[in-house]
Amino acid sequence: MMLINLHSAARYLVYKLFSRHRRGFGIHSPFVFDIVTRVFRNKIDPSIVCRIENIRKRMLSDKSKVNVTDYGAGGNRNSLRKISEIAGKSSLPEKYCRIIASLAGEYGHGSIVELGTCLGISTLYLSFGSPSSTIHTAEGCPELAGYAAENFRTAGRENIRVYNKKFDDFIDDVEKEGLRPGMVFIDGDHRPESLLRYYNKIRKCCREDGVIVIDDIHADAGMSSAWEEIKNSETVNVTIDINRMGIVFLRGGIAGRDYIIRY
Repeated sequence: MMLINLHSAARYLVYKLFSRHRRGFGIHSPFVFDIVTRVFRNKIDPSIVCRIENIRKRMLSDKSKVNVTDYGAGGNRNSLRKISEIAGKSSLPEKYCRIIASLAGEYGHGSIVELGTCLGISTLYLSFGSPSSTIHTAEGCPELAGYAAENFRTAGRENIRVYNKKFDDFIDDVEKEGLRPGMVFIDGDHRPESLLRYYNKIRKCCREDGVIVIDDIHADAGMSSAWEEIKNSETVNVTIDINRMGIVFLRGGIAGRDYIIRY
């Protein structure tokens, strides 16, 4: 745990020292400047935020326990956990939910794929951010998938499809069905070898002008290394690092390469 904390602290220092201003100062790429000044700063309706955050608050106060099936450890590892603990530790913070909602509105293009539903908080932001898109979200744990589905019903969202499947099986289905997501959000199984496998598989399904958002890119040294490998792959044209998340733009003809942006 100490090694992870030291790595995260070191990466945060790099982020603070080298990140460009969120207002776009010093960014020469017109495409990245537009993303930072327009999409990053796009404001989601406060009433929507309040609606979703009220669901989060309910989850944070829910002391009931669920049997969580975790496939990320290389097998079926079960543990009994409180909903409040899961909501506090595993759900995406509001600050970053806002940015994926903005990106969904810009790049959803009819369909969005999410790997890692958890309790469905981030899924709701994707849903409201791009109401004309269908959100296809996968959760390996059946009890968490059930809780998420109930949250979607509570919020009255009809553009979300929940799949209780392992990520590899889900991506295989996405490919077989010919789904072409405009945006992918990867937020689950934070092992570097798994991230690279999921990324390389789902990338082939994406639209040519799509975007892939990856959470916890600097959670540990292995994840940072996987992020560097993704950044350096030939199919990537521009990346943006906002410390917690990495954003990959697949479209060609964009000036620039890799940016660290203060968010």
